Amino acid sequence: MSFGTTIQIFLPDGNPRSIKLAEITSRTIQAILIPRAKLDDAGSREELQRCSVYFLIGTSDEDSKPMIYVGEAEDAYSRLKQHNKSKEFWITTIAVVSKTQHLTRTHIKYLEWFCCQEVVSAGRYVLENSNTPTKPFVSEPMEADLQDNFETIKLLVSTLGHPIFDKITQPRKKELVYCKGKDALAKGEYTEDGLVVFADSSCNLEEVRSTKIYIRNARQKLIEEGILHKENNVYKFNSNYIFPSPSQAAGVVLGREANGWDEWKYEDGRTLNEVHRQLDTPEQ
Repeated sequence: MSFGTTIQIFLPDGNPRSIKLAEITSRTIQAILIPRAKLDDAGSREELQRCSVYFLIGTSDEDSKPMIYVGEAEDAYSRLKQHNKSKEFWITTIAVVSKTQHLTRTHIKYLEWFCCQEVVSAGRYVLENSNTPTKPFVSEPMEADLQDNFETIKLLVSTLGHPIFDKITQPRKKELVYCKGKDALAKGEYTEDGLVVFADSSCNLEEVRSTKIYIRNARQKLIEEGILHKENNVYKFNSNYIFPSPSQAAGVVLGREANGWDEWKYEDGRTLNEVHRQLDTPEQ
């Protein structure tokens, strides 16, 4: 049984696109989101002088997934200033600290290690760390506490718009949607993030001559990144992949321009359009 959660988000300068401080008021963990352009403004905040595990989040021209770097620091702001000079890809950072300053260097090293494991396991972001952190020794009771801290971190960073640790799992059969073509058979799920196409789904190998360039480019990028591979007369997904829209997902699967709202269908034959976009009209 799941319960509701109240999260408090404070905007220090009143700008919802600027610095944000998020916390569950009954917990000690606090997450501070800082757009890169606002890093200097964040320097005066006392929270960023503490021990922190932090995430640098951005994009790459070479990867279709967003990128993330996971780090730890005894003085978060000093380390972030170094990254501002040395790392190009990031757009936003989220620093996680303790409101009671209970996190020690050992704590944050453990959280850094565990967060890296969870980033890879979730598969939503490309981990940019060149060296994987090693797991430090912590006692069994301390590890249990840190796992509890991680659950709060996971919730806060997702609330701030970055579902870094949210694993993609297949729903119940009745919630699956299917896209079928000449040789294609893909299954997915319509979610708050977009249309998830699940691993082992197949795509048409050939593209029709009129296929738009954005579909061709999307397919080529997925092939280059190893997300799609050729198997006999089709392309297959090696892993789950989130498309921003049903139509882009359908276009990649079918190898042509497609209206994903009509191409993706539930097992009972209803389309995404019928289920999610057509409002019931009251009887006259």
